[in-house]
Amino acid sequence: MSFRHFLKDKNHRMSVGALDLLKYVGPGFLVTVGFIDPGNWATNVAAGSWYGYPLLWVVTLSTVMLIILQHNVAHLGIATGLCLSEAATAHTKKWISRSVLWSAVLASISTSLAEVLGGAIALNMLFRIPLAFGAFLVVALVSYMLLTNSYKRLEKWIIAFVSLIGLSFIYELALVNIQWGTVLVSAVRPIIPPGSMVVVMSVLGAVVMPHNLFLHSEIIQSRQWNLEDDRVIKRQLDYEFFDTLFSMIVGWAINCAMLLLAAATFFQKNIRVNALQDADALLKPLLGSSASIIFAAGLLFAGIASSVTSGMAGGSIFAGLFGKGFNIKDKISRAGILISLVAALLIVFLIRDPFKGLIISQMVLSIQLPFTIFLQIYLTSSKRVMGEYANGKFTIAVLMIVGLVVTYLNVILFIGFFK
Repeated sequence: MSFRHFLKDKNHRMSVGALDLLKYVGPGFLVTVGFIDPGNWATNVAAGSWYGYPLLWVVTLSTVMLIILQHNVAHLGIATGLCLSEAATAHTKKWISRSVLWSAVLASISTSLAEVLGGAIALNMLFRIPLAFGAFLVVALVSYMLLTNSYKRLEKWIIAFVSLIGLSFIYELALVNIQWGTVLVSAVRPIIPPGSMVVVMSVLGAVVMPHNLFLHSEIIQSRQWNLEDDRVIKRQLDYEFFDTLFSMIVGWAINCAMLLLAAATFFQKNIRVNALQDADALLKPLLGSSASIIFAAGLLFAGIASSVTSGMAGGSIFAGLFGKGFNIKDKISRAGILISLVAALLIVFLIRDPFKGLIISQMVLSIQLPFTIFLQIYLTSSKRVMGEYANGKFTIAVLMIVGLVVTYLNVILFIGFFK
């Protein structure tokens, strides 16, 4: 299987119209939600308010790496009918699969902690609701959405949430003066301003998250019909590329918009933002109360939507430990969802410093992510697992480079937490 497959392998490509392609859009958007979660909001606002436009290229680079990894793990789900968690249980030694998957469960809890806290912070901005009670409301709503809705309905909700977040930033950008010529150059020209390395690594590190790799390999299976038909599998591989690419570009645009808003407002006024609550309070005198409300509302949508996907990922990982796929009606999948969300809520109740809680959650992700990435590379490169759809040499080389870069950045971030 090659990343050049979509462009070069025309023999099996079926003629499709725009409506056919749209039928396959959805799984990628659930992954995109993790790419625009509250953690990304914080890092992008910091990058824009501290350094202006120059760090836009970091968003571009991180998106490219994300597309490569998500595209590859989606192939695992399509070609085998197994999610990453199931495949690990089926095709690796028990001590390996259990070690990686239980650490992934912890990473899912850490992810949910960050997402739930983001939603709670937004509720505090909008209605002055205390963080602990706001976190409870977010978990209650998300649990209700997950346990009572079918996947198809959830998918539509997530697409709606992503659309609302995107519209909120279109509105906000319309209020400020953007230097679009500089933006176009900064999006592709690597520049590291003095003292910005920590922010650069934070932006990169906030994009690729272990729970999204497990989630994508699971939900992509909602678009397949017959694993015995090679023609169907190849068509799915083509359509998945479109879904992943389109969805990740939307995520890239929203992340860029966050950074642009911070650069055009805070950086221009020499204001360094260190917390999302500060951004909300500072936007009001600069752009008016409506901008502040829209910002907080967008963060709330991001917190709720990303909590939904982190809960789903938790259910998928936990079910895979028992050799099962994610099924919202199955008690094991439900247990995984509740473990991820309720454990995160309990941590919110226990911590006194929400900012420190976010730092700890990112530390756990930094430790776990390399294990998930290299497990994925091993499985998708194995002919025993993937058959004819196993990674080719070129794809393996690309994946290894991306995996090593992401691992290096996360190790540096982890070390930086203790300095």
